[in-house]
Amino acid sequence: MGVAAAGGVIILTGWLWLDPAVSIVLAITILAGTWSLMRKSMSLMLDAVPEGIDPERVRAFLRALAGVVEVHDLHIWAMSTTEAALTAHLVMPGNSCAPTFIGDVCNELRETFAIGHSTLQIEPQEAPAPCALAPDEIV
Repeated sequence: MGVAAAGGVIILTGWLWLDPAVSIVLAITILAGTWSLMRKSMSLMLDAVPEGIDPERVRAFLRALAGVVEVHDLHIWAMSTTEAALTAHLVMPGNSCAPTFIGDVCNELRETFAIGHSTLQIEPQEAPAPCALAPDEIV
């Protein structure tokens, strides 16, 4: 509509500068209206931690679970604009993990942090060699 109106005004008045002026105003309007979507799209492309999820709070939650000695290789990312995923390694003493432990933790992550897709790996504390992914600087 803006382009058609500008075209009509240009025909009537000869104001050629109106075409680029209206184009700039329309481009700014479109950019302002889609800025939020563009930010979310960039976060998805970069596999950023979803807005509203604090990875340190998630790490503290996992570390505070009964029997968990260490948490490493924690990754949280958005699968879409409405769904988040998590992977983590939990170090626990051998045979201290209840049969419902992983299911219960996944449900709690969903309810507390809105992380609907969780994959948890349990590693025995008594393992002969430490996990190669244990240092935080290793991704």
